[in-house]
Amino acid sequence: MTRAALASAAALFSASLALAHGDVAPQPVNTDALPDIGEDWLTENPYRDAGEEVWQAAVSIGASGYNQNCARCHGLEVISGGLAPDLRFLEAEEYGDEWFMERFREGYTQNGITKMPAFGELLGQKAAWAIRTYVETRPDDAMIDERQDELKAIRDHLASGDVDVDATVARLTEIAGEIETLSGAPIADSIAFRAAGQLQAHPDDLTHAAETLTIGLSAAH
Repeated sequence: MTRAALASAAALFSASLALAHGDVAPQPVNTDALPDIGEDWLTENPYRDAGEEVWQAAVSIGASGYNQNCARCHGLEVISGGLAPDLRFLEAEEYGDEWFMERFREGYTQNGITKMPAFGELLGQKAAWAIRTYVETRPDDAMIDERQDELKAIRDHLASGDVDVDATVARLTEIAGEIETLSGAPIADSIAFRAAGQLQAHPDDLTHAAETLTIGLSAAH
């Protein structure tokens, strides 16, 4: 997203966020699984390049934090319905990080009415960057749509138990590598990515990966 486009999104947020968020109490986010990052607020996402284990923990924790505190206005899977900016387009670099953190910390008030609460002191920096990590790793849903027939076929094979696990992991990993983020983040946390990881970790549990594909494909429509 260009700075001009981001400015337009910010203007849309300021002028059109009709779905008030101020009457919703922010929900705490358990960030114990994430490494400490100090008390001073950072300007860039520390979990973006912190290694796979930390990154995956941040995505998981961020998903929970986002769904509890942000999805009501910004949409499930960060797909906005138009009342608030589509945060999937927010650049996964310092400029995007700064814009995200300013809103997260300070919130937004219009004509004395809180449209978005200030989350900074209530949730803390670790939760903020976890949510940011989740947001920036949302996949381009159009790319998933292009592969939905194959993903459905893989899901059906998993559900039937008639599958070569190693070959399926390899193909899901290949598909995952073809799906990009809208933010420019290097890895998209797509359903193909998740299902491949689940099969690698638990090759005898085909049900979990099948459910991931089922739910993901259903959510896309």
